[in-house]
Amino acid sequence: MSGPISLEPGGTEQDTLAIRLADVRPPRRRRPRWALDDATLAIRLPRRGPDEEAVSELAAELADRVGPAVHPYEVAALLEAEGLSASLIKERYGHPNLFSLASALFERVPRTFPEPAPAADPWRPDTVRCLLRGVLFALPGLAYLLTAPLWNAAGHAPALIVAGLVSWAWGQALGHRAHLRMATGRREACLLYTKRQSAYLAAAGVLLVLARERLLLAALSPLVAGAAVLPWWEPGSLLRAGLPLLALLATLAVTGRVLWSALAVPAVAAATRPRLLWSLPYGLFGLAAGVLVLLEGREEPYAVIVLTVSMGPAEWLLYRYRGLSVAALRATATPAGFLLRSAGILGLCLLVYVLPLLPAALLTGAEPAALMLLAAALWTALLLQAFGAAWPSAAICLTAAGAAGAATVFDLPPGALALPLCCGAAALCLAVCALWLLGRPAPHA
Repeated sequence: MSGPISLEPGGTEQDTLAIRLADVRPPRRRRPRWALDDATLAIRLPRRGPDEEAVSELAAELADRVGPAVHPYEVAALLEAEGLSASLIKERYGHPNLFSLASALFERVPRTFPEPAPAADPWRPDTVRCLLRGVLFALPGLAYLLTAPLWNAAGHAPALIVAGLVSWAWGQALGHRAHLRMATGRREACLLYTKRQSAYLAAAGVLLVLARERLLLAALSPLVAGAAVLPWWEPGSLLRAGLPLLALLATLAVTGRVLWSALAVPAVAAATRPRLLWSLPYGLFGLAAGVLVLLEGREEPYAVIVLTVSMGPAEWLLYRYRGLSVAALRATATPAGFLLRSAGILGLCLLVYVLPLLPAALLTGAEPAALMLLAAALWTALLLQAFGAAWPSAAICLTAAGAAGAATVFDLPPGALALPLCCGAAALCLAVCALWLLGRPAPHA
């Protein structure tokens, strides 16, 4: 020996006498720094407490996994998964057991809570589909342009108005029932439409419920072609009557093909039939919306076209509202913070929907205030319905429609201002109701 070997605690030998054995085996995969080499025979002398340096090294190596832990037991599970035995914990780190070492690591490593990876938006809207649906809502109106010379507007207008109001109410109620029945299989939903509606309304309703908008657009192409040539060419009575009929027959044929495919899907066993009362508020809302739109169209016919086409962007914004609400739910930590974000999201969606109607109203010569307030009321009511709150939207819209209708029919004050005032009051009440119901995290979870 060239000199004495110090065996005092804290010396360079770290209280260990190690004899390294010769190893002729091929190299193995790298092991963690805290693990002892199998080629080393270690004799550890008694120590008086934890080896702080070794614990610090272990804490540095496992910091990224110890930091997110919320309890020492999580660290203990991590150490157990890493393969630390009881003897290794005592000899290498000087702790009596696994939980002691886990507590030391938990206290030594600062808490870090990394944000989860951003998830995909479950409510991402299909922009093309929503815009196409808005166009499809307005295209059947071209039939009136083609067939206008063939019927007496003054004599037939009341019948058309009544039919339109009934269609609004009936269509909303049946649409809701169809979506309810979709939960029990497409077979039941399609049969419901074919039994209860007739001709174009039934066929178009089936195609829209089953997301066959492009097929419906193709079926309506004769109607579009006939209306497109009206400014330059007079098609005559035969084509004026025949093109809408051809579009109707094409719609029925396409619907029959889609129904045949849908009926091939087996029905869900033991499916329960939704109650009729569940669809009643949707029908009442459809009736109220029809009355409000009729009162607006009585003064500004082109405003109805603008409002009908805007239903496509309105549907797109309903999806965006839900997606933004889910994002706000992830970004806030308190109910008050979520309520504030919900108010901002609601205001943003209303502005995005209503503001483009201003130039559209000016372009068509309609009164912007009445059109924008009516649109705001309808969109907010549809938002409540999308979350299942159908009775508040139906009650508020029915009240507004009744008040505006009575003021118009009986020439009551405030006269022409009755419709915008009623629509504004309805929009305000619906917005408050939406914040009260949807400003909580539960509906969006």
